[in-house]
Amino acid sequence: MSPRHRSIALAAMVASVLSVGLTTTASASSAAVSRDQAKRIHDRLTGTPASDAWITANSGKDAVSVARTAVDPADAESSGFYNATLKNFSMPWTNRDQTVFAPLNDYVATFIGMVRDNVPFNTALSADVLYTAGGGAPGYSSTDNNSYQYLEDNNIDMRSTSNLMSQKQSAVTGIPAAGVAGLITTRAASEAFFIDGTNRAMFRFTMLNQLCHDMEQVQETSRAPDRIRQDVSRSPGGDSRNFLNGCIGCHSGMDPMAQAFSYYNFDKTQGKLVYTPGAVEAKYGINSDNFKPGYVTPDDHWDNRWREGPNKGLGFSSQLPGSGTGAAGLGAELGNSNAFAQCQVEKVFKAVCFRAPGNAADRSAVSSIVTAFKSSNYSMREVFAQTAVYCMGDE
Repeated sequence: MSPRHRSIALAAMVASVLSVGLTTTASASSAAVSRDQAKRIHDRLTGTPASDAWITANSGKDAVSVARTAVDPADAESSGFYNATLKNFSMPWTNRDQTVFAPLNDYVATFIGMVRDNVPFNTALSADVLYTAGGGAPGYSSTDNNSYQYLEDNNIDMRSTSNLMSQKQSAVTGIPAAGVAGLITTRAASEAFFIDGTNRAMFRFTMLNQLCHDMEQVQETSRAPDRIRQDVSRSPGGDSRNFLNGCIGCHSGMDPMAQAFSYYNFDKTQGKLVYTPGAVEAKYGINSDNFKPGYVTPDDHWDNRWREGPNKGLGFSSQLPGSGTGAAGLGAELGNSNAFAQCQVEKVFKAVCFRAPGNAADRSAVSSIVTAFKSSNYSMREVFAQTAVYCMGDE
């Protein structure tokens, strides 16, 4: 069977499994994997060679069961999935250079913990959650990264719940529960995207990293410009057409949503995130002379104007109101969109298959896994497992 036909056959098998709510069907169970296939599934997911004993124990099972075992924290040989695969997968989301070559931090550790514990990942941008270090590491600090650096320097196994522990972010950081928003308000994200500037960076990089859309892809000029701040010139370069045909396309949608971050700043002197409820950060009023009649931010109320117009295709949930206050509300709006779910699956596909989806079979598999992701209560572990089964046909 050619690689292409293997891919199509595996896509059909994955779709069959997913269509019944991620339970192993008789069809999938009958598709027993060989020793070589079991090894390849394990190695793709963990980045480390499976032992002969692991291969022996798992060959003959259906592919989905093998993949689930490879990412099960209870399995002794799943450490590579948590300590290497997930770390390298999420590290680029934590810095503006989008590099994997950065120290382990609270953002990455929280992502790893949420995947390990099957925390619904649609809450990643809104939950009051933070994973902190055990294993003899220094206690969590809002002003340094020493705790997580210890985990990395000492190769502490993060599949263990005693080495990486779930906490209330509000309890650990001292920021009120109303001010925490999952990965958005981690120290690493704050240092990268709430520092200096206008806090638009947090919105842009959240869109890029978690909805797989950069601002050029969502630019559209049909939204009203009344919430665009004063710092955006309406005649850049002395020509208003530049604003009407360019700037307005991003800012008319972005600025009403980035208003959710108006009480946040990363204080470089203290080295920590500062949250000032009821007091808009000064950065929201910088360069006010660029256009005096522009919008002056009064609070952290946000509105999603992309629920209408061309960006309606991002698929925002009808169960949410599309407006609210604060970062957590906006995080829920983004995290429950179709674009968010699609983005997670496409990122996993690239990481596990070592390529982007490129043909009809790939796109069908991605669509099925997106549906399953939602129906599995947003289990990222399941996304990795299902994707590895599909990509087994690449080899």
